[in-house]
Amino acid sequence: MNIDINIYYWDKMSDLEKKNVLVRPSFSYSKKVKRDVKKILNNVKKSGDLAVHKYNFLLDKIKLTEIKINCDKIKEEDILVSKMFKKSILHAKKNIEKFHNLQKRYKKTSILIEHGINCRYIEKPISNVGIYIPKGVRSNLFSTMLMLCIPAKIAGCKNIVVCSPPSISNELLYTAKICNIKNVFQVGGAQAIAAMAFGTNSIAKVDKIFGPGNFYVTEAKNQVSKMNLGVSIDMLAGPSELVIIADKYSNAGFIASDLIAQLEHGKDSHTILLSNSISLIKKVYKEINLQILDLPRKAIVKASLLNSKFIFSKDLLKCIHISNIYAPEHLSIYSENYNVLLKYVENAGSIFLGSWSAVAIGDYCSGTNHVLPTYGYASSVSGIGLKDFIKNITIQELTCKGFLKVSNTVEILSNSEGLDGHERSIKIRNKYLKETKNFELQKTSKI
Repeated sequence: MNIDINIYYWDKMSDLEKKNVLVRPSFSYSKKVKRDVKKILNNVKKSGDLAVHKYNFLLDKIKLTEIKINCDKIKEEDILVSKMFKKSILHAKKNIEKFHNLQKRYKKTSILIEHGINCRYIEKPISNVGIYIPKGVRSNLFSTMLMLCIPAKIAGCKNIVVCSPPSISNELLYTAKICNIKNVFQVGGAQAIAAMAFGTNSIAKVDKIFGPGNFYVTEAKNQVSKMNLGVSIDMLAGPSELVIIADKYSNAGFIASDLIAQLEHGKDSHTILLSNSISLIKKVYKEINLQILDLPRKAIVKASLLNSKFIFSKDLLKCIHISNIYAPEHLSIYSENYNVLLKYVENAGSIFLGSWSAVAIGDYCSGTNHVLPTYGYASSVSGIGLKDFIKNITIQELTCKGFLKVSNTVEILSNSEGLDGHERSIKIRNKYLKETKNFELQKTSKI
């Protein structure tokens, strides 16, 4: 593959060429996927556990007597995973807990709007959450379980349901144990999303569904979120993506390794290297070809490399501008003056600063969450955090005097909008006050 074909010279490109070079690979579902998912949802809604067992057999080629993992089995996982794994997963858990605990709100939640009018909000955890954990190359993705179960626990969610494709790995069950998760079910795909959205005899209906997955899982989340079930979802995640901004002083070997780490997720992953150095871009490309020689997922990296771009601009600030347009899931800034460049970043799911902030560390144990917006949604959506497991309930409390201060305003505004019932609810109270000439009500309030 000729490297010059893959280098785009941003400063010489037309506006249309710039727009086209930042177009992501197609991320759409075929009509067949949509039809198949709709059929699965309807069958699970109608037949519950029977349909779940049916799809476990048809799609995952496994026949189970029980889809729920026995709690005793979860407790026994200590002896089924290595000491090295236990030490590593506990290290990751500690860091993730530390970061998400910092997201607790301690600021004042009550304010005196005017004398006699007090407004505040209270935070309540979402009671019932469903967490989908996809299956990776060797294991169910226990890292994703940490990223979703830890904030759910910190938020105080009462009922946490975890679904993951069978057969569930010992590593995932050990992760469930250390996160104190007791409801783990061996069911994957669209049928898992359906079971959590509708509820079955075995799987309780949830209020919100979290977690990434394949096209079928994502389409199922999309469909159930539109069914007026009272079930919301975290986000619709697309293929993994990474933008790296680097100058001539950056380590080409490190950059290549970070690009490969994202590209190996799947053939639809995509990366962009932005640099003010043609020499660095060529070094990185050569490093990629060297590093993938003995990589087990070499074919996947080669395929996803076709989706990737190497873009040259003589101005690093312009590179930041390009990244802001793209709004990547992951943004890595290698440049020596990364803190200066950071001030100009507007859109990114998660940012990695400097040569030693490998993106893979963010996937496992830096402490931040790896469930992030993709496909440009980082321009308006945040990655998963504690706030996603919490709802705010607003409260207002008025005394009689407070009511009188705003009653005329509400009468005028509601009348202007033609909402006679709103206006009347105010007039009735004003009439009562005039008739009784009683303003003692204000004394009963603490405002």
